[in-house]
Amino acid sequence: MSLFGQDRSFLHALPAADRRTLLAEGARRVYDPGEVMIRERDTSAYVLALLSGWSVVSVGTERGSRLILALRGAGEVVGDLAAVDLRPRSASVTALGTVEAVAISGDRFRRFLAARPHATSLIMRQLATRLRSADVERRALASETVLQRLAARLVELAERAGRRADAGTVLELPLPQHDLAAAIGATREAVAKALRLLREQDVVRTANRTVVVIDMRVLVLLAEGRARPGAERADESPPDV
Repeated sequence: MSLFGQDRSFLHALPAADRRTLLAEGARRVYDPGEVMIRERDTSAYVLALLSGWSVVSVGTERGSRLILALRGAGEVVGDLAAVDLRPRSASVTALGTVEAVAISGDRFRRFLAARPHATSLIMRQLATRLRSADVERRALASETVLQRLAARLVELAERAGRRADAGTVLELPLPQHDLAAAIGATREAVAKALRLLREQDVVRTANRTVVVIDMRVLVLLAEGRARPGAERADESPPDV
């Protein structure tokens, strides 16, 4: 399961001239932390090309909570599905911090794609990647423990948005516990329990909106279901957290 998109974002994969053309089609917008950039079920069709900052893609659940599907950063586009199929928004996109983007109308985005088969291919590949990720996510929710899913998220965040420090790897995306819970389809209480286990065994260190990965090896083994906190044998099963 993955919160992130492809290694090479849509904007960065475009030829420079096409990228400039696309950005010239829209208007710059700045979103404050916590501001909803796109709202689930809305009938708008504009696309946002992200220039800086991070945003959270999420959906509401029948229980009134939310499930975080992805994190999107600079170089990526969001809202493209509604622009292509002209149906209501499938998810909300919220600014995690300050986000700068270019808003492009659905009509202009479709015309851009129609004139550039290469760009259309990139969008199709992006949609396929997201679909495969969703399939993996459903399988993980059905078969993995909260601890295993949390460990996998922390490994991914460390690899994609981590900063090396003397104490370990500092996660640069300050996700609070309720967002970590929403990112793995668990309750905040279950995530707090799993984090406590990881802290007690010196696998991670936590502070206010900060997580430092101290022992990446053990965290990877936990994510793969081949260890539990404090276990020396890699073939031991993780606790049912």
